[in-house]
Amino acid sequence: MARSNQTADWANRLSPALSEIESLAIEAYAHLPEDFRALCMDITIQVSEFPDDQIVEDMGLESPFDLLGLFEGRGIGERFSLQTGEKPNTITIYRRAVLDYWAEYEEALGDIVTHILIHEIGHHFGLSDEDMDRIEASVE
Repeated sequence: MARSNQTADWANRLSPALSEIESLAIEAYAHLPEDFRALCMDITIQVSEFPDDQIVEDMGLESPFDLLGLFEGRGIGERFSLQTGEKPNTITIYRRAVLDYWAEYEEALGDIVTHILIHEIGHHFGLSDEDMDRIEASVE
């Protein structure tokens, strides 16, 4: 059987850096429905290689590869009791876990990042999986 070259331009590419994953996340967030984004108010999106040891321990993870993303912040019901020195709502995407997932499944990297954002925001605010699926389907 004849084989053809399937490498395209992958021969010289490196895996996406933290900044590239962050750019994907910011772009994906901008395309989420406005009413969904409004749940977050001001949100910081950041990318780290892995969760820190305390998060791994607190969540009872077997491996830092088990966590693709994490929402940290205050829920809607907690917003009216602001405290000084409070951090903004933050979503952290864990690059190495995302790349590991990407390598295992046939999904576009941008779709994976969008899915992580929707689910981190949705779970934090108590949306059902069906609600999040509808939101994900509505994203361009």
